[in-house]
Amino acid sequence: MHYQAQFPGMFAPEQGALPSEPPVAATDKQIAFATSIAGKVRLAPPAALFRNRTALSAWIDTHKPKPPTGQFANYPSSKQVAFAERIARVKRSEVPHECFRDKTLMSRWIDGNKPR
Repeated sequence: MHYQAQFPGMFAPEQGALPSEPPVAATDKQIAFATSIAGKVRLAPPAALFRNRTALSAWIDTHKPKPPTGQFANYPSSKQVAFAERIARVKRSEVPHECFRDKTLMSRWIDGNKPR
C-alpha cells in the first residue's frame, strides 16, 4: 500500500515563485558602469541596487544612452578600424573598402582575419 501525503496550497499559483537563492551582489564593473551613467544623466542609482545584480542590470538598461541613429550610425568605430588596419599590416594585406562603410562587414572581416 502506498500513502501520498497531501500538502494543500504547496503548489498553489497564488503563492508565486519563491527565490531559490539570495540575490547576488553586483559586480565592480556593473557598479562602475552604473556610476558613469548616473553622472551623465545626473541621477543617482539607489544604493540598494548595488546589492542585487539583476536589479542593477535592469536599471542600467533603462538609463543607458540609446545607440546612435542617423546617417553614420552603421559605420565602424575608430577602434574597430584601427584594429582592422593593424591586422592588415600584420597579414600584409588591405582591408576591403566596403568594410569602412558597414560595421557588420568590418566585424566579419576582423573575425575572419585576426591572428590566432
